[in-house]
Order: sequence, then structure tokens, then C-alpha cells
Amino acid sequence: MKNRIHPTTDVQTEDIGANTNVWQFCVVLKGARIGENCNICSHCLIENDVIVGNNVTVKSGVQLWDGVTIEDNVFIGPNVTFTNDLVPRSKSEDWKLTRTIVKKGATIGANATVIAGIEIGEYSFIGAGSLVSKSIPSFTIWYGNPAVHKGYITDKGVILGLDLVDKKSGAQYKLEKFKLTKK
Repeated sequence: MKNRIHPTTDVQTEDIGANTNVWQFCVVLKGARIGENCNICSHCLIENDVIVGNNVTVKSGVQLWDGVTIEDNVFIGPNVTFTNDLVPRSKSEDWKLTRTIVKKGATIGANATVIAGIEIGEYSFIGAGSLVSKSIPSFTIWYGNPAVHKGYITDKGVILGLDLVDKKSGAQYKLEKFKLTKK
């Protein structure tokens, strides 16, 4: 299957993997790299120094500014806001790019704001409308303003409380290095 690039987009990069869709009214600058099997929904902007992995969904209204890296299998909800400057000033000669990375399998809910310079861990889950102002560990759930640790989540999307218990099944999990496993 070929890429589907909507005719109303301005896609300047040639570095787009197979089976990727870029929908209406998007701008993708020349230096951007987008992986295979991605879905870039309408009204998105992707700057030059941006890497998007494979199997990534970027919902409508998202801007990926220079310095943002999105690893494989990430979901970015509608209107998620990323920043790339910790002290933004108009026409500043002291502007400094601050990088952000979203690790594989993470989910960022609609209208969340991600402050520059952090890492969002593997398979973590950020709730809609959250302000993420510090790095988020893998397999954790955060939401609020500012975002607060509210639980854990497995790589399969099983939601656990802070006690590592699945409230639906009662199954107990344990946190091992970089992984949640059922006891």
C-alpha cells in the first residue's frame, strides 16, 4: 500500500515510511522524518528537527516542534501541545532548543501540554487536559494540572491502581525493572 498524502497538505519531506497517511491541511517541513504506518490527522504541523517512529497516531491540531522525538506505537491525542523552549521570548537571540522524547507505546490524551525537556516513559498514559512539567516514568498513569501520578498501566493497557492491583480482575502485578508483570 502506498502513502496517502492529501492534496491540501504541504509535505516537504521525502522521508516518510510506507503506508503512512497525512490528512488535510497539514504542514510537514523538509527535515522531518516520519515512520511507516503512521496516521497524521488534519491540521498538524511537523517541523524540521522532528522524528516520528512507526505505527504512530497524531490526532488533529497537534504541532510537533523542532526537538521532539516520538518513538514507535505512540498515540498523541487531539490538540496536544508540545513546547521546545523553556524561556520563550519573541525575537530572542538567546533562544535555546530543548528536546523532548516520547518513548514507545505511550499515550498522551487530548489537550495535554508537554513542557520541553522531559521524557515520557514507555507505555505511560497521560490523561486529557494534563500539564506535564516533569519526566514521566514508564508504565505509569498521570493526569491533572500539574499532572500527578495516579496509577500504573501495563503494555497491554490494563489499568492498575497505585497498589498495582487491577480493579476489574483483582489481579496483583509487580513492578520489575522497566516492566509490569502479573504475580
